[in-house]
Amino acid sequence: MSASTAPAVRSGAVVPVLASAGITVALMQTLVIPLVPELPRLLHASAAETAWAITATLLAAAVATPIMGRLGDMYGKRRMLLISIGLLISGSVVAALSSSLGPMIAGRALQGMASGVIPLGISIMRDELPTERLGTATAQMSASLGVGGALGLPAAALLAENFNWHTLFWVSAGLGVIVFGLVVRLVPESAVRSGGRFDLPGGLGLSIGLVSLLLAISQGATWGWTGGRTLGLFALAVVALLVWGWWERRTPQPLVDLRTTARPQVLLTNLASMVFGFAMFAMSLVLPQLLQMPKATGFGLGQSMLTSGLVMGPSGLIMLVTAPFSAKISKARGPKVTLMLGAVVVAAGYGVGAALMSEVWELVLVSLLIGAGIGLAYGAMPALIMAAVPVSETAAANSFNTLMRSIGTSVSSAVAGVILANLTISLGGYTLPSQTGFRVVLLIGAGAALTALAVASFIPTRRTSSEVPESIRSVDAEPVG
Repeated sequence: MSASTAPAVRSGAVVPVLASAGITVALMQTLVIPLVPELPRLLHASAAETAWAITATLLAAAVATPIMGRLGDMYGKRRMLLISIGLLISGSVVAALSSSLGPMIAGRALQGMASGVIPLGISIMRDELPTERLGTATAQMSASLGVGGALGLPAAALLAENFNWHTLFWVSAGLGVIVFGLVVRLVPESAVRSGGRFDLPGGLGLSIGLVSLLLAISQGATWGWTGGRTLGLFALAVVALLVWGWWERRTPQPLVDLRTTARPQVLLTNLASMVFGFAMFAMSLVLPQLLQMPKATGFGLGQSMLTSGLVMGPSGLIMLVTAPFSAKISKARGPKVTLMLGAVVVAAGYGVGAALMSEVWELVLVSLLIGAGIGLAYGAMPALIMAAVPVSETAAANSFNTLMRSIGTSVSSAVAGVILANLTISLGGYTLPSQTGFRVVLLIGAGAALTALAVASFIPTRRTSSEVPESIRSVDAEPVG
């Protein structure tokens, strides 16, 4: 290969390599789901203790995502991307070697710290790709979160049913090694960095606030919503986040530039993203349970874990298919319209699900509709963010947007858990969620999608990132190398 063709080849490989990295990280998040019922036996611990294998990933992701984004802007996005993938590999190996609770929680926490891969990947695309390719590429990268999550369920179920459970984590480590090598070989380091010093007090304040908030949300049902620990954590979260906000507005080099975040386009996009994250997760909670519920309930479909995963799989594929359409709509009508259209499609999918839930094909249809809406909306979110922030803040701004989605997802999980725990039926001495409970969660998902639509309707219409004045696009940027 000649020297003149090498840059072109690398540029063409950037998108599939970064999208593969995003899918790998999303696979990691769903990898452990088929094991959840078996973890108490496998790790010799109680169900309440093994729940930390999920909670640790959530908390680590919340802390690492905004920090990795800021460090990427300062010291190099590719460098932080490689560190994130390295954490994923390390966590997978630790979990694969574990036979007790402590190492498993440590491994899952390390895996969660890799969640900054997707916003870092989007930021690299903004720096490296020509304008005409950026919209489609960022839509594909953003959708990779949903793609990996949807494809991870059937893959993990297949491995869990046919191999030793440690194989799940060895596969995750192997995929991480492959992606790491591809990034080293084919993804260039960005020449745009903000420089400066890392805001350590801001990182600590945000971490304390987020961990307190998400811990209270995720454990509130177990500890009691009015219990001392839950209320104390909520109070600590409020105080920590208020102090953090006060500090961020006064430090010259903040972790998150709240002045940029307060711009109407950024603020409303983040609010819509948080509500949309709430809406998105309802599907993952309801559909697998409906599919695996015993037929004796009168509404359960009695399917295996593998079949349940296969029903969810097409939603991930449809996200990849809709990503280019998301970019085309954004180019023609603006990303605001695309986000609103995605919210409408998701709401329609939940509406169909509330009415049709008696056959497997009906749930496949619901999964496809919701997946299409997510693909449209997730492609529009980074476009809206990047159109309103300087190049030197791209990674931090996209990471903060990803964090907002994660908070919405966490709240959705808590709300749905409360509903399904209170609307129940008895069968053979067991308490199971009722059909009414599932319908209520689906209708709440539809309502959340319509709320996201309403919030998005107030986003100011402005030019795309390629049309943003150079004074906005390049402010504070320091080319290096």
